[in-house]
Amino acid sequence: MPGLETAPALLILWAVIGYVLGSIPFGMVLARLMGLGNLRDIGSGNIGATNVLRTGNKFAAALTLILDGGKGALAVLLARAFAGEDAVQLAGLMAFLGHCYPVWLGFRGGKGVATFLGLLLALAWPVGVAGCLTWLAVAALSRLSSLAAMVAAGSSALWMLILGHGAAIVMALVLTGLILWRHNGNIARIRDGTEPRIGQKN
Repeated sequence: MPGLETAPALLILWAVIGYVLGSIPFGMVLARLMGLGNLRDIGSGNIGATNVLRTGNKFAAALTLILDGGKGALAVLLARAFAGEDAVQLAGLMAFLGHCYPVWLGFRGGKGVATFLGLLLALAWPVGVAGCLTWLAVAALSRLSSLAAMVAAGSSALWMLILGHGAAIVMALVLTGLILWRHNGNIARIRDGTEPRIGQKN
């Protein structure tokens, strides 16, 4: 965990910047612009890339994935350019919370997986790459995006230890806990065998 090196007022500023960036609901915006309907009425009702894919539009889903990951990465990179590592981790955490609990959508956002992977790539790119590869491997084997997300998140702290980025382990554990919490319903459906597979339409 990084030491406190940024003034409290600036930490608050970076927390707000991170939250605002993270709260942009790219999935909802793209679905409306492309005439794909209201994501709340499709599949899981989630605003992320996996649910956008259920509309049948792969381009929109890929773009949502990139933009949701990009906003997490941008929060981290901006803070790193202008502030200390404490502000970097705070901005990343708040970007994740902004995606999950955006004020513009009544605090009903997505699961935060793409944003998590994006901020991880910007925070420590070897760990981010390992996390993405973990997601891809589990998704390819199981065809369950939610399971892949939870395994990727759960392995992030381990990857940080292995790859020498111990200062961010606490953040990884906090984000992992939040992702598992956001996937409560998915865990129950996986147990019941009713969890939708990747690419499955509503």
